[in-house]
Amino acid sequence: MSRPMAEDIAALSGRESAARVAAGTLAPEAVARAFAARIAAREDDVQAWMAFDAGRAIVEAKAAPAGPLAGVTFGVKDVIETADMPTGYGSAVYQGSRPVADAPVVALTRQFGGMVLGKTVSTEFAMSSPGKTRNPFNPAHTPGGSSSGSCAAVGAGMAHAAFGTQTSGSIIRPAAYCGVVGYKPSFGTLNRTGAKPLSDSLDTIGLMTRDVRDAAFITGVLAENPAIAVGTLRPPRVGLFRTSRWALAEPATRAALERATAAIRAGGGTVVDLDVPEDFERLYAFHDAVMGWETPRTLAYERNVLGDRISPITRGFLDLLARATRADYDAALAALKQREAIVERLLGGCDVLLTPAAPGEAPTGLAATGDPVFNKVWTLLHAPALTVPAGYGPAGLPVGVQVVGRIGADGDTLTAAAFIEDALAS
Repeated sequence: MSRPMAEDIAALSGRESAARVAAGTLAPEAVARAFAARIAAREDDVQAWMAFDAGRAIVEAKAAPAGPLAGVTFGVKDVIETADMPTGYGSAVYQGSRPVADAPVVALTRQFGGMVLGKTVSTEFAMSSPGKTRNPFNPAHTPGGSSSGSCAAVGAGMAHAAFGTQTSGSIIRPAAYCGVVGYKPSFGTLNRTGAKPLSDSLDTIGLMTRDVRDAAFITGVLAENPAIAVGTLRPPRVGLFRTSRWALAEPATRAALERATAAIRAGGGTVVDLDVPEDFERLYAFHDAVMGWETPRTLAYERNVLGDRISPITRGFLDLLARATRADYDAALAALKQREAIVERLLGGCDVLLTPAAPGEAPTGLAATGDPVFNKVWTLLHAPALTVPAGYGPAGLPVGVQVVGRIGADGDTLTAAAFIEDALAS
């Protein structure tokens, strides 16, 4: 039997790679070498990695234990701690910092056989000050943020999967810009200890992957929850939900939703055009109140002690957030005790919602990472959400749609997203 070429190995899905390693037909070291070659070919253009050493990755592959993630390669966002690589939290202030332990999500990845290739670029403290990463489809455009490097690395084929974090739209939006699946699980699904915190009520760890099934497979293993899986596909009932800020959806995003709607119907699914409740807009205010109150206090040391050593963009954003009042924060938390009921009402009897993932294609330039306007509410509500790639816009850049489900019903949401992904591909 001939040995597979390095490029062929790197083209395998995470599930396929894990299955071949488990069967003894593919060595983890060969997988690591294949991805090291892919990184060497693309990194100069994309600049997704904050730390990568091919020798270290190959040594880790050789020592990786047998497990369900053996053969699967990972990037780790620079705000998530690793003991064997620096964690700079996207900031020059912490550049070269070396935590004493892996964050649980990293430790579990390694425990289950996964190979951590390196650290991916983040905006400063996972907020709004961009790093060096470029969009893998066009380096003149942003990859989005704050999970910039994770989305770009997967979009460029440099890893099977990469961890991201989301407080507003830092998984869903850049995934749309980079043409990958971005999965923000239900709040608390993946342990977020060891990730630089911003907002205790909102922060969520998720994944970028090449397809929905890899997102389900990897998250199910890491959460040790077999219910997080793609089940038997059936035509779903999907609610088309434009939100109260539909005017901000560009033609590329509107066309992507039309393509997804047509594909769902062609596959036998039902799409219901849902009305936006009059009080939906208040959810944006709730998000801003929660993040606004919590984040400046979580980053009190950086804001009050480090001061001018952090970037002007970060300082300005913290000052903006700090306008939130305690009264607004308390009112938001009181209303959010009814999260499940709010989500259920928005679903309108549908299995999932179909809604914009981002305003449009990735904006030109690297000075900003785009607008999380279509992501904030679903993060606030703790609902599972996925970006599903849905073609390309007029500039030739990827466009995605967002699939949102019931809180805790991640398996059902992933199954519906897989149906939509397959329908779009047919």
